[in-house]
Amino acid sequence: MHRGFSILKTATNSNARRGRLWTPHGYIDTPVFMPVGTQAAVKGVLPDQLTGLGAQIILSNTYHLALRPGSELIQAAGGLHAFMHWDHPILTDSGGYQVFSLQSQRAIDSEGVVFKSHLDGSKHRFTPKNVIDHQVRLGSDIMMPLDICTPYGASHKQTDADMAITHRWEAEAVDYWQSLDTDQLLFGLVQGGMFDDLRQASVAALTQHPFSGFAIGGVSVGEPMADMHRIIETVTPQLPPDKPRYIMGIGLPENLEVAIRAGADMFDCVLPTRLARHGQVFMDGHQRVSLKQAKFKLDPEPIQPGCDCYTCLRFSRAYLRHLIQARELSAATLLSIHNVRYLIRLVDALREQI
Repeated sequence: MHRGFSILKTATNSNARRGRLWTPHGYIDTPVFMPVGTQAAVKGVLPDQLTGLGAQIILSNTYHLALRPGSELIQAAGGLHAFMHWDHPILTDSGGYQVFSLQSQRAIDSEGVVFKSHLDGSKHRFTPKNVIDHQVRLGSDIMMPLDICTPYGASHKQTDADMAITHRWEAEAVDYWQSLDTDQLLFGLVQGGMFDDLRQASVAALTQHPFSGFAIGGVSVGEPMADMHRIIETVTPQLPPDKPRYIMGIGLPENLEVAIRAGADMFDCVLPTRLARHGQVFMDGHQRVSLKQAKFKLDPEPIQPGCDCYTCLRFSRAYLRHLIQARELSAATLLSIHNVRYLIRLVDALREQI
């Protein structure tokens, strides 16, 4: 069995490429969109439904699972795949995003991060090594190293300082990973904020290490879309062409198209299910439309004519609006099914065009 990453085809009019990535739980055809199951569950969608939607891989979060129920408990249950009954690949984030999102509940030093639990106030220390240990216990296919996700608007000086710590942590993580007896993959994580020179420095520093792939972090953190696209378009082609390239935290159709053209291979985002819980769906032209609107009260059409998802094949906009208005739990599930399938179909179509 071939291990690693293979480029199957490259586009003639852009940097887009088709590839295949080996993982311990099977191959992934890229480009690929990864639904997010932060706490070992994609909100509102069951594992068998995800398989039916064409999901090849999902993402879970090390920080949240380490706090509850605990990586030791999940290991005792047979690992994350057995625990949540998902037989396909899983990527686990490191908790670096929580360094950004839980700024008031964490303290950073040169050795790692101390989080004050958002659940009960208890303190938990995350280091480059024990984040790998957590992910080994979880048994994910692709692991991410601990990093500092610098918020948008930070100064060049602050971004540079955060990046220097991140690079030390990642070097420690990759050395530790190589010492372990595991076939789990480990991706490097490029930071540097909105600064081109720092991004170039991050790429140069991290590509010296034998990571299985490379991710671009620090986008989709509040910056204008033009800045996000600029970073994606300039940094992605700088990453090694023989390794998978992962843009973290993007899921809007217009962002996926830019990233794929730039040569990126993997993407994740909570948006399809989050939008669904607020009654919003993807429609033609990449519109995000609220089904709460009165104009849908008597609408007999599916969300998206021509969509092959369970929801669109069976239910009208009028019925779905009724479920939202009645606060039925099934509304979130049915809208999530459509939104996830919409993005998977979009990426599948773009992959076929390459």
